[in-house]
Amino acid sequence: MDLHPASQWIDIPDEDLTIDHIRGILEPIEDDVWVAAACIDRVVENVDVQRVLLEFGAERTQKAVERVKNALLFEVDQDESEDVGVADSKTNTLEHYLSYHPPDAQIIYIRAVLLGRLDRLNTYVELMQTPPVQQKDGWEDDPWATGEGDDVAEEHQSLSLQCRVDPQIPLSVFLTRNLYFIASALAVQSNFEALELLIQRHQPQLSPFRSSLLECIPEYAHPSDYRNLLPAIDVASGTEATIMSRPWRTALDWSETPERRTALEVQRWYKDRVEFLISSAGLVDEAISLVQHGVSHGVTDLDELGEDLGLISRLVYDAPRPLDHADVTITWNDWASMKPSEVIRKYLAFSRPITVVSDIQRLVLPYLFVLESRCERTGKPDPHLKTRLLYEYVLNAPLEIVGAIFEASKPTLVQSRRLISDDEDMARLALACLYGSNSLDEWRTMSQIFECLPAWNLESLGNDEDEADTVITSLGTFLTPTTARPHCTPSDLLVFFSPLPARSLSRSLDILDVHLESGEILARWRVPAPLRWFLQSANGKSQQRAWATKMARNHTANAKKLRTEDGWLSLLDDMLKLGQVGEASIRSTFGLLSQEEIIHIFYCGLLMSGCFAIAKSMFAAQYDGRMLTADSLEELCLTCSREFYDNASSGNVHFGDMKLAYDCLSVIPASPKIDQEREFIEATSRICSFNVMSRPGVVISPIEIRLTKDKLGLVSRVLSSNESAYKHTEVILDLMRKLGFRDNVAAEVKTLAMVADAALQAEDFARAVEMSERMVNTVLNFKELSPLGADSPDVKAAIEVCWVACYQLGRQPEFDDTEKKMMLLGRALELCPPENIVEILTAWRRTELADIEDRRTRISTRRMDISGHHMQNGPRERKTTTLAGRLQNLRVHNPLMSSAPDAAAMASQAFNRVAATFPFSVRGRTSEQRPRGSRESSEHRTGSPPADVQSHARHAFQRGIGWLIGADDDEL
Repeated sequence: MDLHPASQWIDIPDEDLTIDHIRGILEPIEDDVWVAAACIDRVVENVDVQRVLLEFGAERTQKAVERVKNALLFEVDQDESEDVGVADSKTNTLEHYLSYHPPDAQIIYIRAVLLGRLDRLNTYVELMQTPPVQQKDGWEDDPWATGEGDDVAEEHQSLSLQCRVDPQIPLSVFLTRNLYFIASALAVQSNFEALELLIQRHQPQLSPFRSSLLECIPEYAHPSDYRNLLPAIDVASGTEATIMSRPWRTALDWSETPERRTALEVQRWYKDRVEFLISSAGLVDEAISLVQHGVSHGVTDLDELGEDLGLISRLVYDAPRPLDHADVTITWNDWASMKPSEVIRKYLAFSRPITVVSDIQRLVLPYLFVLESRCERTGKPDPHLKTRLLYEYVLNAPLEIVGAIFEASKPTLVQSRRLISDDEDMARLALACLYGSNSLDEWRTMSQIFECLPAWNLESLGNDEDEADTVITSLGTFLTPTTARPHCTPSDLLVFFSPLPARSLSRSLDILDVHLESGEILARWRVPAPLRWFLQSANGKSQQRAWATKMARNHTANAKKLRTEDGWLSLLDDMLKLGQVGEASIRSTFGLLSQEEIIHIFYCGLLMSGCFAIAKSMFAAQYDGRMLTADSLEELCLTCSREFYDNASSGNVHFGDMKLAYDCLSVIPASPKIDQEREFIEATSRICSFNVMSRPGVVISPIEIRLTKDKLGLVSRVLSSNESAYKHTEVILDLMRKLGFRDNVAAEVKTLAMVADAALQAEDFARAVEMSERMVNTVLNFKELSPLGADSPDVKAAIEVCWVACYQLGRQPEFDDTEKKMMLLGRALELCPPENIVEILTAWRRTELADIEDRRTRISTRRMDISGHHMQNGPRERKTTTLAGRLQNLRVHNPLMSSAPDAAAMASQAFNRVAATFPFSVRGRTSEQRPRGSRESSEHRTGSPPADVQSHARHAFQRGIGWLIGADDDEL
């Protein structure tokens, strides 16, 4: 962003200043006083830059000289017509003019300084062309070190030392230091050629000090070296002869004339003296007395100085100040640098609401009157200066001070006694101050300010609601904080209200009345909002909903009020009041929310407070117009319970937020949804009791349980986290049901499978078999009861889980109950898809061979027992216990007993052909899902077998497959 030229000029260091900067930056600035002061303020070491700077400053002062000349010419003509001396008239009129035109007086003074410096610059250039003086060895003494406390000697000593170190005096020193000290330094250094040149060029300034300069010449200097400087007598006239003068300008500038010096130097002396008295010792009374004596001595241009002293005296002695506060110390520079708004704040810095009106009347108004008078004297009257500065103070004052000022400006008071006399201005100031305030607890003061505002007759003014509402809407957008403007001040807001006419201001005040009432209600329930929020949320439904929720849930701050049902009803009434549309169609704070939304937010806050007894009582009372439907109440209880649940740090249902979540569901009568949520909370508590971890060392939280997509996976984690959990089958099944799987047979089968797997891992084969049998019975019953039978997706899922579980248990080598294993593998064969039969049969054959070997051992043992007791017991027919015997009885060749090398393969093929005819319509698992080693034979991909074969196979599976392996009937 481009800076103002004045700022650019200030930011440039002296050493970086160039000629282009001078013209480029200062030329566009129209204020001649500022430009001239900028030129005199800068002193640089570059000769060329300094010359342009002085010349440009002198150029910008020319217009002021012409104005003064023209004014003096007019005054002199008037005086000549009245037979007044021209010289005296010219002096008097110059003093009169300059006293009433301080800027021109300042410019003329600056012009004289600029021209004098320009002459010195020329002298400096000429001096630098003279050769430096060679110092004699051993010179170390400073002849100007005359004693301590002598300021003149001290300054001269500094210059002398500087000249000794560097014969070339810096330009900045040469332009700003007194010529006498520079000449003295040259005399001390025996630089007589430069000294003579300096006296020739500036004889009027140095001639009175010629004797003192000769005293500065060292004693060891030879008179022949400074013979041109020695005093001489003009033989012709008999008077002292002086060094020939060679000034740079033969004629003085108008600003350097004796008349100008007479008009300004006396005033300058008094101002310097006053500044010294105030700044050095704070002697304000003595400074006032000095100015009074100056006026009595005919110095007529001290009026402004006297006014300033009077105003400073009021600030120092009359302004209110606490007893324990130190006295005010102010310098003249402080006073001159303060802006009018800063002066007013100084006057009223310690004013209280009870005294601010009188302080304004006795301190601020006289100061404002002086400022108005000065503007009129300079020919630039400012009729709005008083109101502008007073309004600026009001916009930045605390609300209690603003309230006192508005009390003294009521429309019912006499016009002359009102601090703010314009009714429309009062309305604009009040709107800006109130909506720009951040206060959250000064509602009484805000209402006091509102009560002081004027009331207009809208019928006579006309009504323009749209215009006011449009301004209010746009103002709400403007008040929204941004990174560029995080806060909007009252002064900024006044820009919006300034264009509004009386009818729109009246509408705005009606809106303000509603906002003040709403603000008091919110503050009463400990959720205050600044007034600007009501504008910002006027078209923001989400903001209104958020604040209503905050109001309904601020339980801790309103604990005393919300102990009883009446307290809650009072809160509900206030919330509904904030949602009403008042007179003139003005919406209140929650005007965008429906009544049902407000009631829903209220009851949600009631439940979240944990006051379930009060909530239950209010739900049962059925208040007219303040109750929700049964479905809405059910959804509300579920929402609040879930919020408690999600915020709970522990899953224990007996304390904390989880207990609140559980108790919240008892507020209304039970329903399927309520029961389901209650069971889920119980399941959560059960899971946490098993100390399930979400990650190492961290117990799973309730929110993690709710967010878990696979809820049955939680059952698995319970079983894996506790070695004995599988023993509590009914507890695990109850957990599964409460996790949301009640009446879900597929989930029950999966849970039984997980329990069986956990028992298997613990090598508790008995319980694993028990779970497997229960799982098979559940699946078979589910299949029969399902309308779609085996085609049901749930049935398919249950069957797949069941046969896989049976297969895994039946093929375990550690499990030594061959009969149970054969039974399980048989169930797996019964339920598995066709493509998995071969794999299961392979496991079954291994188990069958082991069983045959075991039976042979048992038969041998039994035969020995029978032989020993044959004579006693008599012969009896032996049952055929082998598969070969049964096949022989059936007149079927037994491939297992064949000695052919491919007998096993032939048996396998025969069994596969039989198995291929099993009527399973359930799709098998994919290759990725099949157990390791499964394969699919070409027979499995053939068409469906005949119906009689399917019927025979199904009947065989219903009886079991023991007849194929030759098992005894008793053993089967």
